[in-house]
Parts: sequence; structure tokens; C-alpha cells
Amino acid sequence: MTTITFGGNEVKLDGKAVEVGQHIDSFNVVNSELKDVEPLKEYAGTKKLISVVPSLDTGVCQVQTKTFYNKAADVENTQLITISNDLPFAQKRFCADEGIENAVTFSDHRDLSFAKQFGTLMPNLRLQARSVFVLDEDDNVVYVEYVPEGTNEPDYDKAIDALKNI
Repeated sequence: MTTITFGGNEVKLDGKAVEVGQHIDSFNVVNSELKDVEPLKEYAGTKKLISVVPSLDTGVCQVQTKTFYNKAADVENTQLITISNDLPFAQKRFCADEGIENAVTFSDHRDLSFAKQFGTLMPNLRLQARSVFVLDEDDNVVYVEYVPEGTNEPDYDKAIDALKNI
């Protein structure tokens, strides 16, 4: 179990933290059409940067999402995935408002499959903890960051370097 702070308050995350070297089999989330999907199967054979945010309706989460889309845009054979517990309608609206319609956002609001597997659930808030995971083409974890203070931004450069060095 990982412990972070969120707004200065200690939060114990539900689930076991993911570690570098771990293989990820699958997880289910909901797409913008409210359909269950398995992103690792949909994007099989690509590198993946999974950016996890508490809510796309907040400033830091918006900055994180836009920054990763800008920094990862030119990394070959890469799929950037943003996951939150926001409803798919809110995710879709955010992407349209920000001009990143090609963004891939998934909601974990329905059954928390991702949060349970990656240990990112802040149970008292039912939000995802800000975190970043980089997976290679075979879905092995090569980089993990659980941001220690959930209202701070992740280390973009370390995540992008990990992605580029796969």
C-alpha cells in the first residue's frame, strides 16, 4: 500500500503499488461511448504512457494532460493514455475544449479495475491518485511515479526519457 498526501492530508491508496519490471496483463475501463475496453489489447505492440489524474476538471490535471500530449507526440510507436474517474462525457468535453480531440481518455469510474490493479485509488475520495506508468511494447512496466503530493505535477522529463529509452 502506498501513502501519499493530497492537499497536505495523508491518504493511503487502495491496492498494491505497481513496480518496475512487473508485467501488466490487462485492465478494463470505459471509453467515450460508454463501452468497456481493454486498452492493452487495443494498443498491443505499442509503448504506452499512462497518465493518471484525479479529475480533468482541475487545473493541475489539465496541465498534466496537455503537457504529456505535447511531449509524447513525437515519440515513435507510442500511445498516450489518460485515465481518471471522471465520467466519459466530462473527459470528452475537456478534450474538445482544449483542442486535443485525438486524446485517448478512459474512465475508471464504473468498476475501478485500473485503480485496483495499479494501486491508485484514494478510497475516501473515490478519485485516482496522480501517477504515471510507462509500459514497453510487451506491457512490462519500465517507469512508475506515484506523485507524493497529489496536487503537484509529475516529473514529465523522467517519464518521457523512460518512454524514449525503451
